[in-house]
Amino acid sequence: MAPIILRRGPRGADEPGHQGVPIQKSWPLTLGTVVWHLRWCEIPGSTRRGTMMEMRSVILYLALALAGCADMTHDQQRTPSGGPTGVKDPGVRGGSAGAGGPLPGLTKAELAFFQAGRETFLEAEAVKDGLGPRFNLDSCAGCHAQPATGGSSPSVNPQVAAATANGAANIVPSFIMLNGPVREARFKFKADGTRDGGVHNLYTIAGRKDAPGCVLTQPDFKREAARQNVIFRIPTPVFGAGLIEEISDETILASQRAEQPGRRTMGIAGRPNRRGPGRVNTSSNDGSVTRFGWKAQNKSLLVFAGEAYNVEQGVTNELFQTERDETRTCLFTATPEDHTKFDAATATSAVSDLTKFAIFMKFLAPPEPAPETPSSARGRAVFTEIGCALCHTPSLMTGRSSSAALSEKPVRLFSDLLLHRMGPRLADDIPQGVAEGDEFRTAPLWGLGKRIFFLHDGRTTDLVEAIEAHASGWFRRSEANAVIARFDALGNDRKQDLLNFLRGL
Repeated sequence: MAPIILRRGPRGADEPGHQGVPIQKSWPLTLGTVVWHLRWCEIPGSTRRGTMMEMRSVILYLALALAGCADMTHDQQRTPSGGPTGVKDPGVRGGSAGAGGPLPGLTKAELAFFQAGRETFLEAEAVKDGLGPRFNLDSCAGCHAQPATGGSSPSVNPQVAAATANGAANIVPSFIMLNGPVREARFKFKADGTRDGGVHNLYTIAGRKDAPGCVLTQPDFKREAARQNVIFRIPTPVFGAGLIEEISDETILASQRAEQPGRRTMGIAGRPNRRGPGRVNTSSNDGSVTRFGWKAQNKSLLVFAGEAYNVEQGVTNELFQTERDETRTCLFTATPEDHTKFDAATATSAVSDLTKFAIFMKFLAPPEPAPETPSSARGRAVFTEIGCALCHTPSLMTGRSSSAALSEKPVRLFSDLLLHRMGPRLADDIPQGVAEGDEFRTAPLWGLGKRIFFLHDGRTTDLVEAIEAHASGWFRRSEANAVIARFDALGNDRKQDLLNFLRGL
């Protein structure tokens, strides 16, 4: 068995070479031994109450982990992939997509706007439409494709072909692969050492036949990768996004309060991404709970769509009117490139692309789960028993909406829409709003059965690896540590039931 390390020190203590106190299997590992060692551990910047919560979480994690080790048989030893032998991710669920259609109950007019939005979502942009000067891909549907329009990264990454489309002279970065996830790249720090955090687009329109005279260079991703200064994000699915938007702030906060006692015993906190009125926030200075994006950084589908249109495709719009690169020889259209068409003949053609995107997502139905089996039913019980549901809240309710299709509906998203600390293993060191570098929104699990890539950067296609990655760090620990310890202590049959349940969502 590999040594268990009790790390002493500040955030980032999981880095190679950091000193800790190794506990070898040959030691008589009692809970008293663990507590004896923990009494020497200090948590910089913590209050006494916070320190005690950290220590209780560590003690619980180690107690559960050691209990699991005591009963571990040879065939349960860890494999190099991180999962125990005999337990297997069932893989991407087969059959129909079970997603991509409109919400039931839409009016005739709402359905017409949904269809118009879907068509625009599928369109590939050219330079005359506003593409560039810098971009990651030329269409919304290219990123949001699996298992249907509105989803996440497809099995074949369209960013590879986009590099040289229409004569462009881009080099495909090493982290973009044909069988890998669609990715955007962010730099953690600028050259002068100050915070960056922004998206650095993969490609430029230089060399394209529809961009004559444009000369631009790509970012030096090789240099920044060598400096360990690049992090990645993959597309979040937008199925059921309108239902999520209609969940009231009070419903989110009430759910947070209701779960506090159970969370406290597991070392779980959670908080909304919001600031009080009058204080600067990335997308909300009115005190509302933001909820879209990996760090819940966007407050509405309109903001979410406008930012993505500008950042991912380079298209200026009525919310984001400034070109991300203002090199004069690479500007071919007036701004905003996407705008309301006041002389249009119909209502659906008058609204901007940005508005169409938001309406499409608003009326996009949530993914359909697979029929329940005896194994997945047992897995659902395990999901609650070990504490997954403390963050991945199975269901919330929408409030009263001007659209009957969205009004007072259950939203079975499996998320509390709160931020949680995930520790050094998943931290990307990018603050957004009040979210710090190791905080992420609880990812909604609906539709998980059809996803190919997992976690914010798409680092794995294996569900077991994704689960195990939730545990990391003793100090600035992951809030999921105690839950993952309980998962590790399960027998293989119960683990498999849980995996089958998750792949049925």
